Amino acid sequence: MNTLTSRLSQASKHQLFWPVVVLVGLLAVNALYRPSFLGVEMKDGHLYGSLIDIVRLSAPLILVAVGMTLVIATGGIDLSVGSVASISGAIACLHISQQPDQNALSVVLVALALGIGLSLVAGTWNGMLVAGIGIQPIIATLILMVAGRGLAQLITSGQIITINSSPYRTIGVGYWLTLPVSIFIAIAVVALVSVVTRRTALGVIIEAVGGNAEASRLAGIRSRRIILLVYVICGVCAGLAGFMLTADVSSANGNAVGLWVELDAILAVVIGGTALSGGRFSLSGTVLGALIIQTLTTTVYAMNITPQTSLLFKALVVIAVCLIQAPAFRAKFTRRRPAAPLPPPQATASGQDQKVEVPA
Repeated sequence: MNTLTSRLSQASKHQLFWPVVVLVGLLAVNALYRPSFLGVEMKDGHLYGSLIDIVRLSAPLILVAVGMTLVIATGGIDLSVGSVASISGAIACLHISQQPDQNALSVVLVALALGIGLSLVAGTWNGMLVAGIGIQPIIATLILMVAGRGLAQLITSGQIITINSSPYRTIGVGYWLTLPVSIFIAIAVVALVSVVTRRTALGVIIEAVGGNAEASRLAGIRSRRIILLVYVICGVCAGLAGFMLTADVSSANGNAVGLWVELDAILAVVIGGTALSGGRFSLSGTVLGALIIQTLTTTVYAMNITPQTSLLFKALVVIAVCLIQAPAFRAKFTRRRPAAPLPPPQATASGQDQKVEVPA
């Protein structure tokens, strides 16, 4: 029993222990409320089920959260990811809608290139404001958060652009090897970022910049270039998420696509164990955080919680998740074992306590 308790105590210190516990707990609650929740079945060569839907719907959030993780690791923040997603999706749908053959692969590739191009520009803009000019990240990205949403409205002329492109729709709701294509895209991006940051020195450099930008600069690290790079990566990830969000509904709404996704992304990063103050980061924790956010959203809908209270319910659960991860909060509810009593003094052969002479 003591061995099991000791192992649980050691496991609870792992960064991913509590996110996994929370995710399993949410899945268990859904399974109790609806027994068919964990069921997965094959239809027309594709896998269907609530678990598949959760992972598919988590894909855009995972992409945005991965980019946000790198930005937060440098001590920054990016509030413009939702607007960037809206811009990339809007320009892609606009280009496709203007073509006579919307199903042509070349048309879709050009649309994707335009969206990625604008995402690169947006990420570079944020990086230049933060790293080049020195504007606070929350203010610099707030500018694009507002202006970017307006730009998306200009691209769509304030209307909802609908398209009928099968190749583009595949990005959001297509299947490959019985699984949604969006899952493979998210896995590929996470794997690429993980390899680049963990198999090279880039990850250590990002953590060094987030820990102390001035000290890393004095150590020879070009902090400004690193900060610019992470904002560019974050912009590209948001652009990819914009493709998924618009392909899922075959339309682009400049006012609705990516709305408030930046808040969910920040929550996913924090739940995953990355501190907002910068420094060490966890991509696997971020993925778990995104899955928790989407599972929580699915739980709200499955339990028919009214729209008036759904956001409050979601906020309460997120607060609880963050609290149980905080070591200081858990320590208040952990009973400390009393200190072991000191052993009695050893007796000499004559039965007298042994005296220790202290030299003067």
